Amino acid sequence: MTIRRLPDDSRPDAGALAQPPAGLPSRHPTDSYWLRDPSPVLRGHRTTETLPDAADVVVVGSGITGAFAARFLKEEEGAGRDAAVVMLEAREACAGATGRNGGHCQPLVYDSVPAVAAFELEVFGFMERLVGEEGVDCDWVSLTGVHAFLSEDMFERAAASVEQLEKSHPEIAAHLEVVRPSESSSSSATTTTTTTTTTDKNTLASLRIPSANGAVIQKKAASLWPYKLVAWVLERLLAKFPAPAFNLQTNTPVTSLARHESGSGWTVTTPRGKISARQVLLATNGYTSRLLPAFSDLIVPVRGQIGALLPPTPQAGADPAKLLHSYVFAADPDDAGADRALGRRSTGGAPRDDYLVQRPLPAGELIYGGGRRLARDLGVGEWRDDELEGGVAEYLRGSLAPALDLTPDPVEGSQGRSKGELKASFEWTGVMGYSRDHHAWVGPVPESMGGAGPEGGLWICAGYTGHGMPAAALSAREVVRQMAGSGRDVGKDDGPRLPREFVLSDERVAMARGMPHLTQGWEAADAAASCTGAGAPANHAAQSRASA
Repeated sequence: MTIRRLPDDSRPDAGALAQPPAGLPSRHPTDSYWLRDPSPVLRGHRTTETLPDAADVVVVGSGITGAFAARFLKEEEGAGRDAAVVMLEAREACAGATGRNGGHCQPLVYDSVPAVAAFELEVFGFMERLVGEEGVDCDWVSLTGVHAFLSEDMFERAAASVEQLEKSHPEIAAHLEVVRPSESSSSSATTTTTTTTTTDKNTLASLRIPSANGAVIQKKAASLWPYKLVAWVLERLLAKFPAPAFNLQTNTPVTSLARHESGSGWTVTTPRGKISARQVLLATNGYTSRLLPAFSDLIVPVRGQIGALLPPTPQAGADPAKLLHSYVFAADPDDAGADRALGRRSTGGAPRDDYLVQRPLPAGELIYGGGRRLARDLGVGEWRDDELEGGVAEYLRGSLAPALDLTPDPVEGSQGRSKGELKASFEWTGVMGYSRDHHAWVGPVPESMGGAGPEGGLWICAGYTGHGMPAAALSAREVVRQMAGSGRDVGKDDGPRLPREFVLSDERVAMARGMPHLTQGWEAADAAASCTGAGAPANHAAQSRASA
């Protein structure tokens, strides 16, 4: 498979491009920072010594989607409270994308379909309240997200998206602020109804991005330890609902699914035996096509890479700079200024697409991910997380300056240059599930895709395109409501609801397959975002990374 830009006259028909199914999760993955302190309750957990022969519901996957689906089944949705629920995980609990991401939870407001942006804001509020009200120990820190644009054209397109959103959906635009450098405007400041455009260079300096061409600030964002959040959910379920009510089986990969000959129910096959289930929910994200090959061209595994970098300290014994924001760094493909600033070669037409949060002081590790433009085939189609790419690791260790000022007290004129590479305490990879039309796939699997429709008992909640943290929890609730027969009509104004863009249907599948295949490169993903109205295509890098 080769990722490249194809001339318009040489592109094959979009439907003719085949993507092979993903494999099973790697048995010996790279060591994630988030998995360095696993729960003693969950490590190697098998609620029962052997697999049960039958279950009402089998949930495949124990990340944020699977965990919250099980929680809603057992705690909130009446029809599921008496159900026997078995959760199967190929490796340790939460060892997939949720345990290997960048530690963000941030709705993408300015570059999403408004309905999706509103849904993600509701998911964020739900998560923030849950952590606060339940006292979940997951290092949740509410902050603001700074999207720093290192290309002027990309920034202007982002600013235009914000301006358009202010006119069409001011209640959503209220969560945004646009920051410009003073050189870009002759006025000192411009204030509108909901967004503020600041033209003071000190503002960019105070955001620690003095070399940026501009920024969009998202007022709802958080950093967290995602594994600990999921571990809290799973430990609570195990404590409250002894088997057979809830049965977690780790290190038990699902190798195949087969519909019962009667047409009602499914046989779930694992190396340890088979389970007969009335309903099956696939919370498998980038690995979905392993069990549903028909989704091979719709949910494509994409590998990302992250490092936990040790920040520079001004002097021995002193704390490093404390960052008050999370960050996304975006630049147009082959932006000459950005490439020169980085002192690096051309990157083959892919945009800069990097993201960062800081862990609490005194260590203050910088969880910095991205560099996918340097990865083999841009990471597209890569489902193994058991290897690091040396070029990407080197880039992550050495590319924060001058994009981010890491001096203790940022001031006007500071360029924030750190000499040499930063050291990494952990470096790891993780597999995301990128959707061909950019949106998650939620609902009953149609017969045409290997399921049997709403009455057939096979369900999916996957394909977040690197943006699952502010979408998965309530997407899981909505699919559980459908499974329990209490699903509401999409679009009803009675609280959080599933965006129409997430709903799985034969019609949507056909529309998605009319779009470019993801293996055609970054421009294919941009085309999907544009076709679905997700905003300016050049901003897709920020869109798919804000919560990675």
